[in-house]
Formats: sequence, C-alpha cells, structure tokens
Amino acid sequence: MMTGSAAAIVHALKYGGWRKLADMMAAHMAETRFTADVESELALVIPVPLSQARLRERGYNQAELLARAVASDRGLPLIVDALRRSRHTRRQARLSPRERLTNVSRAFHVTSEGGRCVEGQHLLLIDDVLTTAATVQDCVRALCWKGARAVSVLTFARARRELPAAR
Repeated sequence: MMTGSAAAIVHALKYGGWRKLADMMAAHMAETRFTADVESELALVIPVPLSQARLRERGYNQAELLARAVASDRGLPLIVDALRRSRHTRRQARLSPRERLTNVSRAFHVTSEGGRCVEGQHLLLIDDVLTTAATVQDCVRALCWKGARAVSVLTFARARRELPAAR
C-alpha cells in the first residue's frame, strides 16, 4: 500500500492526467545513483509498456513519460518499442501478491527490433511504482530471454506491503 504525497503524485499522473508531474518525478528518479560499475554499464532506458487498451483509455503511458525524462537527464538512449505487452492484464492495484504474479505472467515480450537493441546490454527499466515487483519481474524475464546482459529497475515510488495485524 502506498500512502502520502508519493501516492497522491503517482495517482495524479496515472489517473488524473497530470502529465507535467512526470518531469518532476523523473528529475528525482534521475538523481538516484547505482554502484559505479552499474552506472558505467547502463546503455539503454526502457519503459514498462501499457496494453493498447489501457493506452487508449489513458491517452499516454506514464512509465514512458518518466523514461523519456530520465533518459534525457542521464544522457542515455530511450527505446520505447523494445518491450510490448503480449496481452491485456487486469489492473494490479486491488490484486493480492499471488494474483499479481498470475496476472502478468508471460504478459510481456521483446519485439524483434527490440531484441537487436537489448542483446548484450545493461538496461534501465523504468516504471512509476513498485509494489510486489510482479510486473518488473516479467519484463526482466522477457528482456533477459532475448539477450539483455543485465536489467536495473528504477521507479518513483515503492509501495509498502501491509503487515499482518499483531495478535
């Protein structure tokens, strides 16, 4: 569960149409630094894709907006069409961790053109929020299956899992 200002910002970008928030969010994301060896290896920025249905509904992919700005801030190339959703999935927000894994299992694939770009590269995968990591796990699976050497993940927020009530 994500609460507070970060939740409000992500919600406004994702569901409120506040696209301009992506630049501010990405500026904070771009400040995040990995270890020196990872920083020197990062070659490409790739956003987590939306399904075509969700893209039509929303009008934009919030992860792509973030990825564009992060790529620009970091001086890295952006590849928006390397990764695709193979199928439409249910919204993850109200699903349990197990349901999330099932929902996105094998939902992503690397395009033939994307496969040529990602092979042997260390990629920076961008999404807005990480909850159970089911989505990014499936993206990483698809990217590595097509030859990516490594994938680092960068998100604006990390949702906390609710802990069971104390007895």
